[in-house]
Amino acid sequence: MSSSAPLPTLTSAEARQVDRLAADRFHLPLIWLMEAAGWQVARFCRGRTYVVCGKGNNGGDGLAAARHLLRWGRLEGVACIDTSAFQGDAALELEALRAAGVRIDSEPRTGEATIILDALLGTGINRPAEGEVATWIDRVNGAGRRVVSVDVPSGLDADSGAAGGPTVRAALTATLGLPKRGLVAGDGPVHAGEVWVCDIGIPPAAFSEIGLQVPPHLFAMHDRVELGALRL
Repeated sequence: MSSSAPLPTLTSAEARQVDRLAADRFHLPLIWLMEAAGWQVARFCRGRTYVVCGKGNNGGDGLAAARHLLRWGRLEGVACIDTSAFQGDAALELEALRAAGVRIDSEPRTGEATIILDALLGTGINRPAEGEVATWIDRVNGAGRRVVSVDVPSGLDADSGAAGGPTVRAALTATLGLPKRGLVAGDGPVHAGEVWVCDIGIPPAAFSEIGLQVPPHLFAMHDRVELGALRL
């Protein structure tokens, strides 16, 4: 499949369903997928990077990315909105990062970073960002740094592409498994920037279970996928 060939897209519900299938039918623990996501996302942060994390699994992906960036000498720092809110595998990623000696800031301090990794909100958002997360989104947008978003830009509706409230404007979005539908709809193209589709180890059969046919060789390509080439 060439990079201009049509790719299936996922709704937020389908993304959750695929994660469940990966765990329940194919016995792939979520922590494995989170680790793969973190490594893939970190590859796109080619400079000193400050990571901002929300409370859910998207934040866990960001924490995993931060640990890889630390190993590579590219980590400027990490801030989390509420470390006490992490549960399950995301909490394990937090423990691993702290064990590596990383201090977690309670508010963003971008310092000498040239890149901000946005891991504030993922595909689960179904209303405009508000409160502290909205404030952090505004700070990310106003920082004057290159922004890389995990899966979808924070604040963007992953299904409709609506930016109904504060929404990150990314230079690049590393979307996981398959593109999310909102990246090519509504305000998605304006906020997502350049989109790369990242293989995180989900078996093609898991996509087949929900009616999506994804050729196995796609996952060996790691090709750039332009927004204009994604067809619903």
